[in-house]
Amino acid sequence: MMAKQPASIGETSSMNLNARLDALKGRHASLDSRIFEEDRRPQPDSETLTRLKIEKLQVKDEIERIRSSLN
Repeated sequence: MMAKQPASIGETSSMNLNARLDALKGRHASLDSRIFEEDRRPQPDSETLTRLKIEKLQVKDEIERIRSSLN
């Protein structure tokens, strides 16, 4: 059995960024669902909607930063 070669620092960093990107995409989708559900309630909480939308934008910004650093 052959031992696996350790990944180079750039490779490890890229893998970590890809894992972070995947986690952020999941968080973004979750926030999108929560916004949709809150908005469908008979009396949506505007403060909750605002907070969720701000968080979703922050997540989107971080996704874009990571994508640009991977290119």
